[in-house]
Amino acid sequence: MSCDQDAETRHILDCFRDRLKRLVQVEPLLDLLHFLEPDRKDRIKAKFREEGNISAAALLIDEIIHSKNCAQGWSRELITALETVGCKHAAKYVLNSPPEPTEEAENDSCVRLIDLLQLTLVNMKTADVCAHCRALGLLTLEDQENILKLTENQGNIGGARLLLKRLVKNEAGWFSKFLQALEDTEHRELVRELRGEPCNEDGEAHVQHKSSPATDKEFHQLSAPPASPSPSLSPSGCNYISRFEERKRDIVLRDYQMEVARPALEEKNIIICLPTGSGKTRVAVYITKEHLERRKQMGQPGKVVVLVNKVPLVEQHYKAEFGRFLKHQYSVERVSGASQLKISFPQIIEQNDIIICTAQILENSLVKAKNGDEDGIKLSQFTLMVIDECHHTKKGGVYNHIMIRYLKQKHQNQVLKKQEKSPVALPQILGLTASPGVGGAMSQQRAEEHILQICANLDAFTIKTKTFEEEEAKTPYKRIARAEERKEDPFGDVIKKIMDEIHEHADLKPLCEPGTQNYEQWVVQKEQNAAKEENQKVRVCAEHLRQYNEALHQSNTIRMSDAFRFLNKYHNEELKTKSSPDEEGTVTITDTERFLFTLFKDNKEKLQELMGKPQYENNNLAQLKTNILKEFSTRERARGIIFTRTRLSAIALCQWIQENPKFDEVGVSASYLIGGGDQSVVKPMTAAEQKDVLNKFRDGQINVLIATTVAEEGLDIAECNFVIRYCLVTNEIAMIQARGRGRAEDSSYTLVAEAGSGVAERESVNEYREKMMSKAIAKVCKMNRADYEKKIREFQMQAIMEEKVKIKKKLQKGMMKEPPSKISLSCRQCSVFVCSGEDIEKIENMHHVNVTPQFSELFIVRENASLQQRLLDYETNGVIACKNCGLQQWGSMMLYKSIECPCLHIKNFVVTYGSKKKTFSKWSELPIKFPAFDYTQHADFLVEDSGEEEDMETD
Repeated sequence: MSCDQDAETRHILDCFRDRLKRLVQVEPLLDLLHFLEPDRKDRIKAKFREEGNISAAALLIDEIIHSKNCAQGWSRELITALETVGCKHAAKYVLNSPPEPTEEAENDSCVRLIDLLQLTLVNMKTADVCAHCRALGLLTLEDQENILKLTENQGNIGGARLLLKRLVKNEAGWFSKFLQALEDTEHRELVRELRGEPCNEDGEAHVQHKSSPATDKEFHQLSAPPASPSPSLSPSGCNYISRFEERKRDIVLRDYQMEVARPALEEKNIIICLPTGSGKTRVAVYITKEHLERRKQMGQPGKVVVLVNKVPLVEQHYKAEFGRFLKHQYSVERVSGASQLKISFPQIIEQNDIIICTAQILENSLVKAKNGDEDGIKLSQFTLMVIDECHHTKKGGVYNHIMIRYLKQKHQNQVLKKQEKSPVALPQILGLTASPGVGGAMSQQRAEEHILQICANLDAFTIKTKTFEEEEAKTPYKRIARAEERKEDPFGDVIKKIMDEIHEHADLKPLCEPGTQNYEQWVVQKEQNAAKEENQKVRVCAEHLRQYNEALHQSNTIRMSDAFRFLNKYHNEELKTKSSPDEEGTVTITDTERFLFTLFKDNKEKLQELMGKPQYENNNLAQLKTNILKEFSTRERARGIIFTRTRLSAIALCQWIQENPKFDEVGVSASYLIGGGDQSVVKPMTAAEQKDVLNKFRDGQINVLIATTVAEEGLDIAECNFVIRYCLVTNEIAMIQARGRGRAEDSSYTLVAEAGSGVAERESVNEYREKMMSKAIAKVCKMNRADYEKKIREFQMQAIMEEKVKIKKKLQKGMMKEPPSKISLSCRQCSVFVCSGEDIEKIENMHHVNVTPQFSELFIVRENASLQQRLLDYETNGVIACKNCGLQQWGSMMLYKSIECPCLHIKNFVVTYGSKKKTFSKWSELPIKFPAFDYTQHADFLVEDSGEEEDMETD
């Protein structure tokens, strides 16, 4: 070919770029393109590994178009290579002889149909179909070898997926040949499905379970066969795709899903217990749809609320499930603390059929209704309440607060019926969980009582579950990777020596070993008590001890250098703050603080020296490295999650992976995922940041996620083929949830733990409790109905009585009778007086604010970049901190209807009542009734104030 022809080919590549990148098979093609330089090929191969075939094909096209060094005649070489590797469809485009528009449209419809029916098609007998496709010229020899190899390594489904990906890259006409291959291998149901013909009654693939014959009939009409008898896809068949798109909105349940849903379809309250990845939420969507349809047919209004316990789950359930399947038919809305909606919650309830929200949003509104606020919501407004992760319905949890209201009203309804009065309507309850756990039970009887308690809390008629056969749910292969015990730990010994000197200085006698969670709890308690007693010496020492304890944990799980950097950063920031002069130019630093800073400074050099000696590092990291490299070297495409205990360790492990060239060589691309609550020294992740990381993980840009327990439960995370819990064991629920993240075929679940640490032993206890849980659920399901109902009623009456006693005690507390002026707040850090309780008002019955001029003189405002949340009627703009000590955060600056309101967080203060001092973690623990925020009064004052300023400027 001439230079002109090469230039023309570049133009064609540019014109058909979007089409070609979906038709080109990059890996085999690169081996035949000798006109491309090796470094260009390496870039394309790296792109293929990181982002997949389409991205690599796009880069290949760019490299060819912009390359100045391609030898003359390269375009002929490209076309020959495309034809050789079986990309004849792509070759036709490069030759500028694409198919006719009608032919191209029909081929696109065939490709779309394969995509739509992929979940059914992957159940084909891959090896047999592959052999027939090869014989019919649809696959090359290399294609066949790759498909069979993948089938051998990853199972039938993995091979089938590759076969389908390769199939659709053929030139037009491939579809009829593929149907022939399926016919020859006795996949007649698949052929009927692809042609749009109705399946017979045994064809489970897409049989839709319906409660009425009429809808069944509609289903078969929708699946009517195309007019043309041709094995290829006719225009009628193309219309079938359009109808299939509509049909996709109908929810298709598998037999086991339909079985667990059945009592709910009969309007009974139930708990559905299915493993992670088995479609619990899809079942809930189906039940919701049937519920609303049934109410509509009966001429009754229907209203469904879906409750979740994490903000990201609101958006996830809306996009992936409820909104996706139901918004074409019903109005679906979502509300959370991060919602952009500017209308009130009751309005949202009134205007929508399905509302997805965090449980706390609903609970706040229920409290308002109880207090007579017009802006409140009542349970009677809903006809169905779906509770996600319902195992959290236990004492102290927000789910339980909601359900206690339900149980009290249910009990009251029984009284009303006896009095021949109309009962108050209550919603049907649907609970969803992957594991209710056993509540720490040590015996089978206690485990059964725990399951019954959960059932009682949710007023469940029964708990429905499914014991999966091997082909329905593949349990990940599990192993425990034990690291050798650390023989010497001089770095940790230095830290423990420092801690002993602090113990002696503050006269503290710890009851447990430093570096443990028990020590953490002990030292936190000491800090709280010291703050109440205004014992600054003990309080400051306890705070430093907490940091050293965290450093010990880090040196046992991540690198010594990470632990040192953590301590060094903490001391530098503390020293900088303490050394900064106040407004009068005075530097305030106590003798205790000077002792603590000097102690670290004296040991700093020794710690730096020891952290540079690899022989003293913990062996857990080496074991983790071995496991990660093994996953990536033995799998064609590895994707996994590493669970770790703290946010700091998640970030440090991510950095460790990114800095290690060995991981880069095998294609590891890592990122971390941590929680959004501002409760530690680590900057939290915003909801947007979490979403971005999860999207990149889902798309394959990231293939290793290092996460705290935020990723264990609920969040929809792309299929993984390995899960590692790194030096982390909690309870059996967390174990089941984490293991359930390994959803891909041939997935593995590994616990990395140091020998002698007790972690592996605790995991064995969790496995035992998991078996206890399964037996307990089975036993409860088989209980005599009368015995079950008697037990459930006992638990419910006990819960109602406990709630009554709790309310009575709260009312009897002396503080409840006292006005807010009887209490005062002081800074938890420096004990300076902050304000009286009479200066505090409540916004929307939740946010405690102090807008007095005197208070505004006591704090400074700092930027809070990590918390830019737009809530229903207000915005948080920054954090407020004590001006006296400059350290203690007091809360956040809130913009409420254009008025700046300093919002106080009770955990940052010591509360004084009479001669007693106490600390609280939540305002709800403080039994004082504060007045509601008087918006009009404050707005009038601000308007008058600004008017005076304007008059002064005019003068």
